[in-house]
Amino acid sequence: MNMQQRIGRTIFTVACALIAAQPGFARDAANKAPAAGVNLSGGEFGQPSGKVEKDFHFPSDAEFAWAQKKGFAFVRLPFMWERLQPALEKDFDAEHLGLLVATVERARAKKLAVVLDVHNYGRWRGGPVGGDIVPDRAFADLWRRLARKFGGQADVAFGLMNEPHDMPAAAWAKSAQAAIDAIRATGACNLVLVPGVNWTGAHSWTKESEHGVNGEAMRTIQDKGAHAFEFHQYLDADWSGSSGQCRKKDEVVAALSVATNWLRENKRKGFLGEFGAGDSEQCREGLDAMLAHMADNADVWTGWAYWAAGAWWPKDYPLSIEPKDGEDRPQMKVLAKWIGRAALPNACPRARPQKKKK
Repeated sequence: MNMQQRIGRTIFTVACALIAAQPGFARDAANKAPAAGVNLSGGEFGQPSGKVEKDFHFPSDAEFAWAQKKGFAFVRLPFMWERLQPALEKDFDAEHLGLLVATVERARAKKLAVVLDVHNYGRWRGGPVGGDIVPDRAFADLWRRLARKFGGQADVAFGLMNEPHDMPAAAWAKSAQAAIDAIRATGACNLVLVPGVNWTGAHSWTKESEHGVNGEAMRTIQDKGAHAFEFHQYLDADWSGSSGQCRKKDEVVAALSVATNWLRENKRKGFLGEFGAGDSEQCREGLDAMLAHMADNADVWTGWAYWAAGAWWPKDYPLSIEPKDGEDRPQMKVLAKWIGRAALPNACPRARPQKKKK
């Protein structure tokens, strides 16, 4: 590292510290409950060639205002890798990057932090990350560029990838590590959220599968910066979120407890990036039990984001908490019980006050 690089790194570190006071992921010491968030869908909709406001949609000011009014601390913001970076290891598409930056700024204006969610299931144009088409260096390049753009913004967290699947757990762990290393090499202090394979299900985290065991592979992840492991856990029969029906609350809590136990045993932190349910009484009981479990285990659970809200969901989407005819959905009433003042951990160090010279 030459002198110019050293100076640049020092300036960046100071910037990280100075912006840490912004609203976002700084934990409220008076409220130990996990931070409450919501997925605002739309940016991941459609095909890669889709057009904004025709095929896909980023949240509007009104959507952010609704999330703020409900008390959410942050939003998880899904977007599509191919639209942001049409060619691997090349510059971002200027228009799409502009949309993403503007969306983050509009969320910030409503005092909402943002989790950037690469909603690609471990793939780019169908090619799996870590394979011949999308080598690890391409995935690392994506996150290096994102870190250079959003690095040091204490109210922006980096969700490495949504629901990787059908790939070896050990290989994915290496891919995730490459992305983490690329992020930290830029000096970015942002919170990083790391999923596993098999759709990153909490219930299956320690189970053997044809792709290996998440709990073993992800134990190898190393990061001296702030990070948490991202889990998803739905409540329906196959845990997929494809149905509005729900299992009994004891079964749901048992599924989530698999992740809780692993986190505690390995002295790690967790983040529930997606969970959702229909509006039946049994579903609402399951949601309430999950949220109670995370509150009771807030030493390992840093936050949760309900799936989903967003103006483009059809009114009959069973998991939606988008207001219907101006009224809250039944699920929202359950979530409201557990929305407190906490925020996700602040990843960027606070600036220490300078001592006055005598």
